[in-house]
Amino acid sequence: MKFRQKTFWLMGSIAFLLLCAFQFVNQYDGGYRVVKNNNFRRGEKLSYLAHYSFLSAGESVVYLDPQIHTVNSRPCYKVDITGKSVGIFAAMLRINDTWQSYIDTSAMIPHKFYRNIEEGKYRKKETVIFDHFNKTAELRHTTNKDPEKVEQYKIPTNVQDMVSGYYFLRTLDFTNKKVGDTLTIDGFFENKNYKLAIKYLGKDVLSSKVGKVNTEVIVPLMPGNDLFDGKESIKIWISNDANRIPIKIKAKMFVGAVDIDLTKYENLKTPLALVKK
Repeated sequence: MKFRQKTFWLMGSIAFLLLCAFQFVNQYDGGYRVVKNNNFRRGEKLSYLAHYSFLSAGESVVYLDPQIHTVNSRPCYKVDITGKSVGIFAAMLRINDTWQSYIDTSAMIPHKFYRNIEEGKYRKKETVIFDHFNKTAELRHTTNKDPEKVEQYKIPTNVQDMVSGYYFLRTLDFTNKKVGDTLTIDGFFENKNYKLAIKYLGKDVLSSKVGKVNTEVIVPLMPGNDLFDGKESIKIWISNDANRIPIKIKAKMFVGAVDIDLTKYENLKTPLALVKK
């Protein structure tokens, strides 16, 4: 895998590593499932820093737009994730990526997904329109070297994109999960459907950049690849409170260990429950 591709996966890792959830819902609204949300609100903003050892590599911001948007005649949250390289990594390769998802406010599934990739001289734009009734996804994509292509793909029920899966996760309760429990989710990315398995590791008290936090720990079970070192190479700490936000991500990569840390949070629906000293 080329360096540009490896860096792309690093900058997109916050969305990718958090694409996990439990597949259950028992209520429906006009054919769509209903997922109860008491965990986040519009206007929320989360800032992250990725680093190798003591070197800062990239910054990412996850922002939930204050306005409600309409896609496929459904009310949607609009979420933007921006990522850019910093420091010596920016000098080696300039990265300025935007990921965007329009997420059904009731069903917590995506209706539209968008990526704008700027990495060195490479450019890519991609839009996915999801039709959950007909179980299809229309993919439009182009690069600075290729003309636009329009493709149709079949998708499974309640499929997630990288961003919407993270918000679905935040609506769920880990209380009855046991250490070692494994869960799966259906996802769609680029031109492929896939299943991602998640292993639950239990609770941990984490000393983080935003304070000491009670967390739940999960591990995505990675298929064989040339980027991450081992099946359980990624560990994610999620706040064990009503917010359920990712506090830290640690990944063992063939190029070295990478940490992604929450550095700032704004407009949470519930104050982050920090552990008192």
